[in-house]
Amino acid sequence: MSTGRTTARMGPAELVQAAAMARRFYLEGKSKIQIAEEFGVSRFKVARVLETALERDLVRIEIRVPAELDAERSDALRARYGLRHAVVVESPADSPSGGEDHPDPENLGEVAADLLGELVAEGDVLGLAWGRSTINMAAALRHLPPCTVVQLTGVYDAGTAERGSVEAVRRAADVAGGEAHPIYAPMLLPDAATANALRSQTGVARAFEYFDKVTVAAVSIGSWAPGISTVYDMLSEEEREQYASLGAAAEMSAHLFDDAGRRVGRDLGERCITVEADRLRRIPEVVAIAGGLRKAAAIGAVLRSGLVTSLVTDTAVADYLLHESRPPLRPALERADPDDL
Repeated sequence: MSTGRTTARMGPAELVQAAAMARRFYLEGKSKIQIAEEFGVSRFKVARVLETALERDLVRIEIRVPAELDAERSDALRARYGLRHAVVVESPADSPSGGEDHPDPENLGEVAADLLGELVAEGDVLGLAWGRSTINMAAALRHLPPCTVVQLTGVYDAGTAERGSVEAVRRAADVAGGEAHPIYAPMLLPDAATANALRSQTGVARAFEYFDKVTVAAVSIGSWAPGISTVYDMLSEEEREQYASLGAAAEMSAHLFDDAGRRVGRDLGERCITVEADRLRRIPEVVAIAGGLRKAAAIGAVLRSGLVTSLVTDTAVADYLLHESRPPLRPALERADPDDL
C-alpha cells in the first residue's frame, strides 16, 4: 500500500539508510528503539525515516489473504451481525451470481476445519451437530488440539450413521486424539414418548451429559424447503405444511425459526434427539457452516436467533446478508433471544 504522496528528492545516503532501517523494522522485526541505537539516531528520527520510506515507495505494504477468502466481506459481515468470527469464501466460479439452484460451496468444509483448528484449545469439548457441512468439515480436519468430541444431534438415518455424523465425531476425535461420544439414534422419532425413552438409554444419555460441557460447537443451517433441510425431508407433507403455517423459514439442529429468528414449532423438539436451544445458547462458541444463495434468508434468520457466534459462508450469501433490508435485532455476541425482546 503506497500513500502516493511525494516529498523532496532523497540523496543516495538517505535512500540507503532508509532502506536499511525499513529492512530492520519490517523484515527483521526490530523495534524503533533498537534501530535508533544501531544507527546512532533518536527513535523519532527512525519513525520519520520509516514514514518517508512509505511515502517514497521504498516500502510497499500489502495485506494478503488466500485468494479464496474475502477479507472485506468477512469483516463487514462480522460487524453487521456482531459476530465473533465471520469467514467468507468465494462462491463457486461457475456460479458467480450464486444461483438459487446451485449446490452449497464445497470449500466451506475445508475453511471451517481450519477455523476450528484455531478456535479449539486443549481440554475443550467440541460438539458436532448433524449436517452435510459439518460432515464435510470433519472430513477436512487435519489438526485439532487434544479435546473431547461429542455428537449434538441424532442421525438423519440410523442406517447411514457410519457415513454421517457418527463418523464425523469419530474422525474429529481421531484427529484430536481425544474421546468420542457419538449418538447411535435417529434425529427424529415418531412421538415424544419414544424420544424420551431413547434419551434415557445409556449411550445417548452419556452424550447428553456432555452437552453442558461443550465449549465449541459446529452446526449446519437449512432452509425450510426440500433437499436443503434435514428435518423438512423427514416429515410428512401434512407436518411440513403445519410448520410452514407457523412461519418456519430456517432449521438448525432440528430447531425451527421464522424470518425474525424466533423459534417456532417447539413441539417438534420433543420428538427429536438434539441439543436443546437453551443449552446451545450457553455454549461459548457456536460456529455455523452454511452457504449457497438458496440458504441465504435462512442463514440470516438463524443469525438473528442469537444462537450463533461465528459463521463460515460464501460471497453470494454475504452480499445478501449485507444488503437485506431487515436489520439484525441484536448483535450475535449478546446471545439475545428474539422471544425475550
